[in-house]
Amino acid sequence: MRDKLQKIARHPATRKALSDMKPKKTLWSALGIILFFIAPEIIAYFYATDIVHFAQNGLAMHPTRIESYNYDLLIYLFEDGVSWFNLSFGIALLVWLFF
Repeated sequence: MRDKLQKIARHPATRKALSDMKPKKTLWSALGIILFFIAPEIIAYFYATDIVHFAQNGLAMHPTRIESYNYDLLIYLFEDGVSWFNLSFGIALLVWLFF
């Protein structure tokens, strides 16, 4: 099994597919990774409790259905704090982008 996996990894078609999947080294790709994976986790690290309290206070005012859905979503996203998986995935994407 191990030999078969190494054979697949060394195959030229596999190498070409991996190089085609790799994002281009541009400002937009780095900025996208930072904005969508790393920045929300940094914000959650510092402000998660404040965001959850804000959403809970908003729910206490009996908002409309759409507003209550948004407040529930904020609570769901930030009540556990930082998602270490997303943060490590974003860092791994940055490493893959530049190396």
